Amino acid sequence: MKIYTISKICEIKKLSMKFKDSICKIFDIKYPIIQAPMFGVSTPEMTVAAANAGCLGSLALADLSAEKSIELIQKTKKLTEQPFAVNIFVHQIPEITQELKQQYLKTKKFLEKLLYENNIEASLPNLEDIKVNSYHEQVDAIIAENCKALSFTFGNLDHQNIQRLKENGTILMGTCTSVEEALELENSGIDVICVQGIEAGGHRGSFVSENIPKIGGFSLLSQVYDSVKIPLVYAGGMYNGKTLRAAQELGAQGFQIGSLLLASKESALQDFEKERLKKVNENEIVLTKSFSGRYARGVRNKFIETIENSEYILPYPYQNKLTGELRRIARASKNAEFVNLWAGQSINHYSEDSTRDILEKLIEEYN
Repeated sequence: MKIYTISKICEIKKLSMKFKDSICKIFDIKYPIIQAPMFGVSTPEMTVAAANAGCLGSLALADLSAEKSIELIQKTKKLTEQPFAVNIFVHQIPEITQELKQQYLKTKKFLEKLLYENNIEASLPNLEDIKVNSYHEQVDAIIAENCKALSFTFGNLDHQNIQRLKENGTILMGTCTSVEEALELENSGIDVICVQGIEAGGHRGSFVSENIPKIGGFSLLSQVYDSVKIPLVYAGGMYNGKTLRAAQELGAQGFQIGSLLLASKESALQDFEKERLKKVNENEIVLTKSFSGRYARGVRNKFIETIENSEYILPYPYQNKLTGELRRIARASKNAEFVNLWAGQSINHYSEDSTRDILEKLIEEYN
């Protein structure tokens, strides 16, 4: 049993009151912790486990079709009555020019040769076979399903859809990786900003420019706090109570947790991927565009070493679509050298406990 001093009890009560009037109140949750969406890793079961822990679960919809989005939303609703957020990608889709067609063909041929040399049999798609979904149909689905919390990344929603979602009573949380992006989100009427530090695992949420200064997360958080007036959630490098308290001191009213849950019971990662995580060291965590065409932080492997800084990286989402089958085949054959294993810079022991248990332990450490 924990014994607290009077000053500590007062501090906890003060923090609880602050959270009650901010992130917790906005999202109707008990604790100011958000499970990171992590498309490809999270599952509806992870979303539900986070929600049942009193946190905000996030259902990753990425750039799925409206039909698939509805299917996952309805599945999650059947598993819990607690609030949860849906998360989508709002990137700009590059125009298919003659130059892009030529670059795609060149990259495809190079990757096919690479696969052959490494005894991997995978049929990579032609450009004309790739279907790229815009987020507009997903917004229709989100409104139809009456979702009350939407987070998004890779860009900002257009004005019309912001208004439609607000009329539906949907709380909007955008992702920023710079002060400029934070200001754009605030000025467009977004309710909450997720400040993503450079330490965070997975894809960078940059949208003003991919060439933003690679500023440390806590430095960025402090600057964004001084620049905007809406509530902030911080993501990047948090894995225990101390890191949560540090983020709060710099202006965060909520905390988005991702890498801590990678090996959890509800994670979609396979056993060989979880074992690879447990053996990773700090110099193996890198930023790369090799798998998707956008910067993402993960574990270095043979594919990254071969493709990064080469001429064989297409703009997102075409690189991502081109390498999708390659990654699927590699994952099926448990080949860690050709799968994307996203992880943040704060290495931990990657517990295989349930998401609920991991988050409840984190809450206990914070208190």
